[in-house]
Amino acid sequence: MAVERSRPGPLKIGVFDSGVGGLTVLQALLEHIPGAEYLYLGDTARLPYGAKSRETVARYAVSSARFLVEQGAEFLVIACNTASALALDAIRASVSVPVLGVIETGANAAKAYSSTGDVLVIATAATVESHAYAQACTERNLRALEKACPLLVPLVEEGWIEHPVTQQVLHIYLSELLTHASDLTLNPDTLVLGCTHYPLLRGQIKENVPPSLRVIDSAKVTAKQVAELLEPMHISGPSMLHCRFFATDSVSKFKSLGSRFLGRAIDDVVLVDLGG
Repeated sequence: MAVERSRPGPLKIGVFDSGVGGLTVLQALLEHIPGAEYLYLGDTARLPYGAKSRETVARYAVSSARFLVEQGAEFLVIACNTASALALDAIRASVSVPVLGVIETGANAAKAYSSTGDVLVIATAATVESHAYAQACTERNLRALEKACPLLVPLVEEGWIEHPVTQQVLHIYLSELLTHASDLTLNPDTLVLGCTHYPLLRGQIKENVPPSLRVIDSAKVTAKQVAELLEPMHISGPSMLHCRFFATDSVSKFKSLGSRFLGRAIDDVVLVDLGG
């Protein structure tokens, strides 16, 4: 997955998500590769992708990927789990730059960390229904048990990170998952957070699982693997915090909600129209 460059200056990395969750990936990328420039697109006008058909998700994701490449992106990170599950091949076929999806990176990390070969995955209903994580884990000789946790995204976006309701919902979801794993006589030692919203709940998630279960933050492992792929290019230098933000709907909402995910203020967002 080599990056061929014909222009001087910092490498431009495009990050795409259907909303703001992918900003957790951008935050991690800024830590691992501070010398790059970043273009982030949140396709907020057309979310949620999870309720759309594979063909529609592919059409939306391809148009978003092409937009980022037109803006100068030389490497794409698909931070949307649904798009990674349903449209990664279509995206790669539509653009001339390298593309990495978060499901690949999560499965790679599970392979690297798991000793038992049994892996748990929590994700949105759409991602679980695609069985993309299970397939990626199977390809790496792992057994994966997936669990849909549909209430977590709205709770995170509401800002209820420490709320007792969120704690109770997490306890129920994770207890059900661990019981199901026991019923299947699995011996899981790794839990993959298969949604970019979930890193904001990582602390609470760890409190609800055994200490022996390693929790993989999909945002951090994605950034780490991108950094490893780009290491031969010797991208270095101080953090420029050079990020351009694009959204397809409600710039004000993107700024307020996105700042929570990125961990810093987002001052300037460009509204773009990618069609229907």
